[in-house]
Amino acid sequence: MKIHPSAIIDTKAEIDSDVEIGPYAVIEGPVKIKRGTRVMAHVYITGWTEIGEDNEIHPGAVLGDAPQDKAYGGEETYLRIGAKNILREHVQIHRGTAAGSATIIGNNNFLMATAHVGHNCRLGDNIVLANGALLGGYVEIGDFVFISGHCVVHQFVKIGGYALMRGLSGTSRDVPPFAVIDWQHTVRGVNVVGLKRAGFDDKRIRAIREAFRILFRKGRNLALAVKELEESSRVTHDVSTLLDFIKNSKRGVCFGASESRS
Repeated sequence: MKIHPSAIIDTKAEIDSDVEIGPYAVIEGPVKIKRGTRVMAHVYITGWTEIGEDNEIHPGAVLGDAPQDKAYGGEETYLRIGAKNILREHVQIHRGTAAGSATIIGNNNFLMATAHVGHNCRLGDNIVLANGALLGGYVEIGDFVFISGHCVVHQFVKIGGYALMRGLSGTSRDVPPFAVIDWQHTVRGVNVVGLKRAGFDDKRIRAIREAFRILFRKGRNLALAVKELEESSRVTHDVSTLLDFIKNSKRGVCFGASESRS
């Protein structure tokens, strides 16, 4: 184990011998860190936090601190981080609120400087949170989502896989899979670049684009559009995923570009 002499490590912490800990880092409480993870200078990790293998944690990050929730009363709650994540400068990730609950981060995610992940969030894999992105509590994000700089996501919102939020946008409504949104929860189209990078072929992308045209075009009632699409011959596996997301949304999904943004 490579631990800088200025680092402070709690005796209750369980740290693999292959972990590197930099200058002035503080590991407080029953933290668990697996092999290959690098904790750089001035990182603070606390609480019932579990960190998997081969993560890269940059200076000033704060992981596992108490949730920013007035309901929290000091109960044992968790932060669980998977493998091969990059957490850049001053990233903040809080643990859960209710006793026994957890904030969960998957694998291969890239959280850029000052990104904030609130209590009880659940992030999948291969997600990018750009600089200053803010997630309220209980947000759920699917795989391969890209959230651009200084975006704001309201608590309890769900973001479907392969979606993209453009910079400075916000949402208090669920973001459909494959969508590009901007401004305030406004659907602008399909994340074609992201889908191509993820290996989607032209046929799959065309089917998704046609579904978006039906669902989010001008003046269309979404419930009627869903019914029309379900009764058509256009329901591929990807389109079925999109329809299931819309039907299961409790907050309502983002609007089409021509609809009200109220």
